[in-house]
Amino acid sequence: MMKSDAEKAAAKISPEARTWGAQAERLLLLLDQGVLTAEELHEAEDAAVARGIGLERILITEYHLSRSVLLEALSAYYHCPSVLYDERMPIPPGLLSGLDSDRLFMSQWFPMIRDGDMVIIAANNPQDPEMRHEVAGFIKAEKYEFWVALEEDVQWFIQDFLHAQPGYLIGTERTGLAFWRNTMAQWRTRLACYRNDLAKGRTGLAFLRWGLGMIAIADTLMLTKRLPQRSSLPWLLIAVGLSIAVYGLSAYWKVRQSRMKPPRHQTLVEVTAATLQFLENYHFIEGAALPSVGQKTMLGRLGDFLADHSTILFPSPASRERTHLARERNVLAAQRTVAACYRTIYARARTGLAFIRSGVSFSSLGLALMHYFGLSV
Repeated sequence: MMKSDAEKAAAKISPEARTWGAQAERLLLLLDQGVLTAEELHEAEDAAVARGIGLERILITEYHLSRSVLLEALSAYYHCPSVLYDERMPIPPGLLSGLDSDRLFMSQWFPMIRDGDMVIIAANNPQDPEMRHEVAGFIKAEKYEFWVALEEDVQWFIQDFLHAQPGYLIGTERTGLAFWRNTMAQWRTRLACYRNDLAKGRTGLAFLRWGLGMIAIADTLMLTKRLPQRSSLPWLLIAVGLSIAVYGLSAYWKVRQSRMKPPRHQTLVEVTAATLQFLENYHFIEGAALPSVGQKTMLGRLGDFLADHSTILFPSPASRERTHLARERNVLAAQRTVAACYRTIYARARTGLAFIRSGVSFSSLGLALMHYFGLSV
């Protein structure tokens, strides 16, 4: 890794003869724990100063220290609890009203929890008097408790929870949307596996029909008496046909035994209805919906409802674009789920038709055997 002139000049001074900067002084516990050497910490500090980025970022990206290790050192230095960024944290909207994200970026603090008369603040430097004075000016409470957080985590809190209007919090909403997309993806995977099994069953039935067809051809050749009397071709066709038929029947029977209770039509309708109910809770539809032609099936009518949600949304303000895009992805996932439901229904229908064709082949073989042995109905 190439070093700048400032880093090279600082490296000429021995670690013992140098003093620690404010950022490095907070992390001296890492030296006692043996996580870093004094020389490595000095090098990281020089790199942070030369590049104009935080020391924590250097230690995480280039020295591969975990965030929990850094937080443990900061918590011991400030003698206070620590907190990691979590977009699922339910931040009370009342704490965010009137906050200026630019001011919070400069002061590196963010309100997290209101517990009665006390408010818990996440800050990169909980002992900064200017930051505490600013908190008292923006957040009205009888008591304050300050927890230490990484600089990057404080920035993520600010970006996620002050990126939209209070009450439409982007972080927690994205997590809910992602959870529902995963749920629908799991259903599509289950339906795809079921369709694969149905295709395997249809393939087995096709092999069974081929075997029965070869047996019928052999029977026809025997009846025509145009082959030599000692010809083994008909018996060879019968043997091959029986082998193929047994293989196809066994393949179909395995699928039949493993899929005795597949997802039923009503189950697919219920899943799609739950998806639409979720979308109604997360979308704000403006204007009247477009009229649609009514479908005969419940699943078809539910699929038509998706058109009311799947629209190109231009958010206002533009800062909410990520949430709107997440909602659009959820609608598209719902549409794919409905399409997967239909494909599964069609696959079941094709399997039924294949079973009917196999039954017709059995009947034809039975009639041929009856004719061969001179039986009559």
